[in-house]
Amino acid sequence: MGIKTKLGLGIASAALGLSLVGGGTYAYFNDKADAASSFAAGTLDLNAVPTEIVNVKDMKPGDWMTRTFKLQNDGTVDIKKVLLTTEYTVANKEGEPSNTEDLGSHIKVNFLYNADKLNDVIYSTTLEELKDMDPNAVASNVFSPLFEKKKGLKAGTTDDLFVQFEFVDNGEDQNQFQGDSLQLKWTFDGRQGDGQEL
Repeated sequence: MGIKTKLGLGIASAALGLSLVGGGTYAYFNDKADAASSFAAGTLDLNAVPTEIVNVKDMKPGDWMTRTFKLQNDGTVDIKKVLLTTEYTVANKEGEPSNTEDLGSHIKVNFLYNADKLNDVIYSTTLEELKDMDPNAVASNVFSPLFEKKKGLKAGTTDDLFVQFEFVDNGEDQNQFQGDSLQLKWTFDGRQGDGQEL
């Protein structure tokens, strides 16, 4: 065998060895597994029935009325806390001079545990005070005691809120309110509880 043949065979052997070594780095076992996730957010859906709070005419000092509101959690997430915001406007009797006294300060609001025992009051205030109150304070004073045993308003459940409105007779002349009217708007805001491991 000549030197050229030996050299040729040596180069060919080296090339074959390199190709085997290089090719070996790509030869391995492999397996894949896919994992999919799905995240669906729940819903908070708080409703109050009826939507009209009170529609009363010809009130006089000393009159009161009790109303029942059904707070419904039509969502899929439990409501831990309910905030209540109060807004109202007072209209003086047409043709009368502007009354500087707020009719809302003479309307007492009693939140009750039940409609049968009118002295079983959770919290008592006036519309004027309620209007200026922080919604979190209302939640602490009214809804926390109401929901205490149930730990909130569970998804798909209903709870009753009993409210008594009273035009307070203060024993003094209240003629300035004759013919006045008050339009009240309550906004209920349901809030979820803390997150938890699912």
